[in-house]
Amino acid sequence: MKAVFFAGKDNYGQAKSKVYSDELVSKQSITVRDNAAIGMKKDGYYIMIEGDEEAIKQAKGILKGLADQLSGKEEEDVLSAIEQQESSAAEGFGAIFG
Repeated sequence: MKAVFFAGKDNYGQAKSKVYSDELVSKQSITVRDNAAIGMKKDGYYIMIEGDEEAIKQAKGILKGLADQLSGKEEEDVLSAIEQQESSAAEGFGAIFG
């Protein structure tokens, strides 16, 4: 299960700290991207959490008021941009170590 959250620059530090300090959530796969790094227009950071349902539910709770959970097309666009970026990075490593 995946969930994507958006934290504005003012709340990002606190949101990141809560995600990484929570015992359950911190054990999930967490990806953080700056808006400009993935070509998005909102000014802030995207936090993608991939893990079990209970961890996602807990992440929603700890991020309440600090980050908004994305849905629909916006979530799809962010997930696609992150996956493309990771795929490009993997191809680059393949060319180096090829």
